[in-house]
Formats: sequence, C-alpha cells, structure tokens
Amino acid sequence: MPIPRSASNILRSEGRAVAREGYRLEDQVGYLMRLANQRHAAIFQAHTLEGLTAMQFAALVRIGEQGRVSQNRLGRLAAMDVATIKGVADRLRQKGLTETVPDPEDKRRMLISLSPEGEALLARMTEVGRVVTEKTLAPLNSQEREVFLSLLRRMT
Repeated sequence: MPIPRSASNILRSEGRAVAREGYRLEDQVGYLMRLANQRHAAIFQAHTLEGLTAMQFAALVRIGEQGRVSQNRLGRLAAMDVATIKGVADRLRQKGLTETVPDPEDKRRMLISLSPEGEALLARMTEVGRVVTEKTLAPLNSQEREVFLSLLRRMT
C-alpha cells in the first residue's frame, strides 16, 4: 500500500532518520521469515535428488503416508491450493513418480499413488530431507531447535 502523500512529505521533510525511527526491517517477522526460507530453499535445492522441488517432495511424502489419495485431499494434506496441487500432481505423474487409478467409490475421481520409481525416490529423499533439516537448523542448539519448531507449529 502506498504511503499517503501527506505522510510521504513529512518523511521527506524531516529526513531519512525519521523514516527509519522505530522501524527496522531487520526486526520484522516477514523479512526474517523470508530470509530463513531463502536459506532453507537454497539448502534444499543443493541436496535434492532428480530435480525434485520442495512442494513435489511434500506431495510425495503425503502420498506415501496415505497410500492412495485424491488430488483434492492431497492438496489439503500438503497445504497447497487447487491450482498448485494440480501442477505438482501433473509434474509428478510426468516424471513417472506417481500413478493414478479410478476411485472405486466414485469413478469420476482419480486416486494418486506412488509408482515403484516414486517409492524408491521417496525412500532416498527422506534421508535427504533429514539432512536438509539438520543443515537448516545448524545455527541453533538442540534446545533452540525444539523451541523454534514448537513456535512454528503454533503459528501454522
């Protein structure tokens, strides 16, 4: 949202120090979360197998947990909106990591499951996921990690 013209003029007339008074970008939650997420994403990308994205990995994990799942339910389980999960599911299928079969209870709906290749990749990526988490949390000691993860869970 743009700064109202009157506020903008006040900030300009009183100098740069006033514009920053009481507001430090480095102390803002969104800024810090973005930096932490960028760091985590870089670590994930450096360790991922076969070009798997973090969202594709999350979907594979959820499919592995469920066995067979509809695309709609998969989206909810992996915290992705309808458009995003469709793209993720399509790419996993194109990579040969998932298979679909008609839902025996509703022939209009397809159920997604892991292909043998998907199961093998998920098994290998699970260990990679542990390494990524370890590297992401490396600046924190074990007690700080517990508190940090607990706080993140409360926020989500």
